[in-house]
Amino acid sequence: MTEFVMSEGLADPADLRPAPSGERRRPVWVVPDEVPAIVPRSARSTEARWVAKYRWAALAGDLGAALFGVSLALLVRFGAQIDLGYVLLGAALPVAWLVCVALERGYETRYFGTGPEEFRSIIRAAVALTAVVAVTSYATKSQVARGFVVLAVPMTCLAAMFARWLLHRQISKRRFLNRCMRQVLVVGRNDQVTTLRRHLEERKTDGYVVVASCLPRGDAFEEPEPERLGRAEMDILKAVDEWEVDVVAVAADPELTGHSLRKLSWALEQRGVELIVSPGIVEVAGPRISIRPVAGLSLLHLERPSVSGGPHVLKNVFDRVVGCLMLLALAPLLLVTAIVVKLTSRGPVLFKQTRVGRGGEQFKMLKFRTMVVDAEERKAELHALNEGNGILFKLRDDPRITKVGKYLRRFSIDELPQLVNVLRGDMSLVGPRPPLPAEVAQYQIDDARRMLVKPGLTGLWQVSGRSDLTWEESMRLDLRYADNWSIALDLLILWKTARAVLGSDGAY
Repeated sequence: MTEFVMSEGLADPADLRPAPSGERRRPVWVVPDEVPAIVPRSARSTEARWVAKYRWAALAGDLGAALFGVSLALLVRFGAQIDLGYVLLGAALPVAWLVCVALERGYETRYFGTGPEEFRSIIRAAVALTAVVAVTSYATKSQVARGFVVLAVPMTCLAAMFARWLLHRQISKRRFLNRCMRQVLVVGRNDQVTTLRRHLEERKTDGYVVVASCLPRGDAFEEPEPERLGRAEMDILKAVDEWEVDVVAVAADPELTGHSLRKLSWALEQRGVELIVSPGIVEVAGPRISIRPVAGLSLLHLERPSVSGGPHVLKNVFDRVVGCLMLLALAPLLLVTAIVVKLTSRGPVLFKQTRVGRGGEQFKMLKFRTMVVDAEERKAELHALNEGNGILFKLRDDPRITKVGKYLRRFSIDELPQLVNVLRGDMSLVGPRPPLPAEVAQYQIDDARRMLVKPGLTGLWQVSGRSDLTWEESMRLDLRYADNWSIALDLLILWKTARAVLGSDGAY
């Protein structure tokens, strides 16, 4: 049985050598080099302070949002002549709103500062409050004005989400300064510890910083398994007490499962320390993962990605409705851009290029022309200056780009004609980047999964660096989207795209 002890160094294979028979290795505390200097301190009291402040701020924001939504609904629906019954209803709704948010886990510590789960709790609370009002109205046979409910609940939901967004921005700024962080002890084997640590600290806004790691070493003791398990737990608990960590993160390891992990969770519960377990599955979003009890075991189920059927029909309807509305709204800008392109350079207004869509089908993608007419013929002479990611050809100061084309590319206006491709069904509003046939010819077997969905006008690649990404990073993001897409993710990407375009990061 493997004994978990604190190890010197995280990457030295010698640290995993078996101990000589009868010899016990002493634990050694380690702070990884990549981690900002953090000395042992009263971390839990520090976390308690910022958690308490965040919870009170969230409560105040939700209460303020409810008062705003109710007041607006009363004024719009009834004006100055408000019935006493609706005054009482207006007073009860904010309290009911806070209760609904609490029941939907909107005030749980583990979700503070995470973003998506907080927003989901707000949306679920709005649905629950609407159902409560409807059922109560039916049960008491009271005639509650529909206009009041239809206006009060959505406005409360929007205001509460805006308040949480402001809170999330504030805590994100603090976390970039290494404040409001949760200190983590990572337990597992050497390579797994390194991988888990990298993922935990990949985004500072998630609020995790690894302060120590607990690695296993081989042991030749011939002792009963329960005693060995006990010593493993004590080594981990000693590290927890020494560093006063807030979270113990266990990497996937067959040696620390079952009853041993259960006993560890009990001990951590007494210390007020959170336990998280990594199943070792990467690039899979939460909605595809569920835990179901089977024969007394908690089994992790991995759902298949949605590649056909109802969800795709809904996505197609969403794409064409929103695409049509966007095309109508942007028609004046498209017309002006077309005139400017025609008057400032020789050649056609639109540039048509063959791209590969869902299932390998080819189509003509439309863009406003931003280069000179003979741009493709001049590409060979510029190939040595390529600043792209190895497969894609990109130049930050490409001499083939026209003066107007620079501005069109900076704000992605040149890509707006692709809304026509969306209406035709060749593309989606959100999806992987539409590849060239030459790129598809270089795909590995796994890379072809990105063509399970339609290419998009925007996508994870657009909001994560655009042209600044390496080929591997771009492919990883496309595969992540193809495996985990949802309408909620599409809406989030569309929102982030507007911010990325206005910032013009990675656009050239």
